[in-house]
Amino acid sequence: MKNIFITGGLGYIGSHTCVVLLEAGFQVSIIDNLCNSNPGVLDRIECITGVRPVFYRGDIRDRPLLDDIFSKQSFDAVIHFAGLKAVGESVEKPVDYYDNNVNGSLSLFIAMKKVKLQTLVFSSSATVYGDPHSLPITEDFPCSATNPYGGSKLMVENILSDLAVAEPGWSIGRLRYFNPVGAHAGGLIGEDPKGVPNNLMPYIAQVASGRRNKLQVFGGDYPTPDGSGVRDYIHVMDLAEGHLAALRYCQINNGLLTVNLGTGQGISVIQMIETFERVTGQKVAFEIVGRRPGDIAQCWTDPTLAKQLLGWSAGRSIEDMCTDAWRWQDLNPSGYDEG
Repeated sequence: MKNIFITGGLGYIGSHTCVVLLEAGFQVSIIDNLCNSNPGVLDRIECITGVRPVFYRGDIRDRPLLDDIFSKQSFDAVIHFAGLKAVGESVEKPVDYYDNNVNGSLSLFIAMKKVKLQTLVFSSSATVYGDPHSLPITEDFPCSATNPYGGSKLMVENILSDLAVAEPGWSIGRLRYFNPVGAHAGGLIGEDPKGVPNNLMPYIAQVASGRRNKLQVFGGDYPTPDGSGVRDYIHVMDLAEGHLAALRYCQINNGLLTVNLGTGQGISVIQMIETFERVTGQKVAFEIVGRRPGDIAQCWTDPTLAKQLLGWSAGRSIEDMCTDAWRWQDLNPSGYDEG
């Protein structure tokens, strides 16, 4: 298994996974519609790895385009990242999320079936667990999304579950990951959201750099030690390495793999701000505002199954996440538009 097709490969998690795969000796081809990414990422990936991935600019909902690509190139596996991913935005624009995330996935799976390409790693999310009845979260917890983003991921998971039953030749990995943060240690690639960041760490970094005035902490009255939401933050490079481990697992195992990718440690928003200030020496102004629709109080995983099945566990610390995120922000004050 050497030639991998990556949807959404210029995005935050996709780009870091491309680097890990290329450094492991895989060939990589990317499709991305650039709705939340930048073509300059290709240059950065090439600078880090010495290899420039094949790139197709396009949308996975474009079936003729996928058919054309798959007719001209032979792939051993697909890693499927392409999708909209902001919880708050999904509450405001549910139709866009179901169209992009569910219809896009169906289009991809149909194109794969046509050429008998049956190895897939799917970028899912811990949001499929909804508001968990207890903690930590294990893979056998019931699924029930609390927002359209999580709902779209759960729909795709159900499609893949049905597909694995109907066609046993498929090898499918569903990776439910928690809250990716940080950046590649070299500072060349990182999280570069368009517009106002929807995720915590880039917002913290942009406030620290002076790009934004203050951070809004959504909710200060949750039943947590300091009242702010608690999440399982995982370094994006650990997450990228988890995709490589899942790909290797799917290479030799048919059927359906479902694993959580996280650290197993819950960190509050306030704790993350304090850690960032401590390790970077940068002040982060913030204010506590009302809760955000679709959010839950606490969420972290039990990472045991990923360790058992994939031989993978997260190795980078909260301090590493903050240090690498700040290095990316400091070296790229306006993201990929100005390095």
